Amino acid sequence: MSDTPLLELENISKFYGNIIALQGVTTEVRAGQVTCVLGDNGAGKSTFIKILAGVHEHSEGTFKLEGQEVNFKNPREALNAGIAAVYQDLAMVPLMSVWRNFFLGSEPTKGVWPLEWIDKAEAKRIAKEEMAKMGIDIRDTEQPVGTLSGGERQSVAIARAVYFGAKVLILDEPTSALGVKQSGVVLRYVVEAARRGLGVIFITHNPNHAYPVGDRFVILNRGQSMGNFAKEDISQNELTSLMAGGAELEALQHEIAQAQNS
Repeated sequence: MSDTPLLELENISKFYGNIIALQGVTTEVRAGQVTCVLGDNGAGKSTFIKILAGVHEHSEGTFKLEGQEVNFKNPREALNAGIAAVYQDLAMVPLMSVWRNFFLGSEPTKGVWPLEWIDKAEAKRIAKEEMAKMGIDIRDTEQPVGTLSGGERQSVAIARAVYFGAKVLILDEPTSALGVKQSGVVLRYVVEAARRGLGVIFITHNPNHAYPVGDRFVILNRGQSMGNFAKEDISQNELTSLMAGGAELEALQHEIAQAQNS
């Protein structure tokens, strides 16, 4: 494994006039590892994702991809560089088949332009094989993607990003709307994507989901970085406490205890 991280972020900040959307975020993303970015609503996670994915340009700081400084002007530049974001809505068409959602306009074709047509057999084969590599067996790739479970739909999106050459995979709250079992399924796909050599950025507000799969943790609170920790340097309890605001959580627990004892 190379000593150079896939992504190096130093003091990344984003300002809108006098409004601070994000400030002082420093971390790295390495191939084969999962970097978790944690924070509650309004913590700055969405701004962070959009900077990485080329939606917004950062105002301050240094953003390096494989050792080279970059400043993406749009999402296409980031995608072409190998940074793929899987958002909460998954950008899928529920009534469209699994294989169609897998390719979404980039289907393999037969013939020569202008007499080209989609090679459906090849497209179905690729979709089924790539899904199997992620550990999921889709019985019929013709079935509408809307008939899949939430975890299975996430696996389609992850497998799609891997197939189309992602080096860095950003997952935006992939477990937020899922139950315990389906969350476990998605966490397995997160680990599998890292095992296949991708650098995974896992955005979540749930430390119970982040800690088992994460190698590194970035904690955001109201746009500010609360720290950047390797797993061996922080416990799950410490992670939860930092996310909740430490003293605020202790005060709340004290108030609850008093109410229960009164």
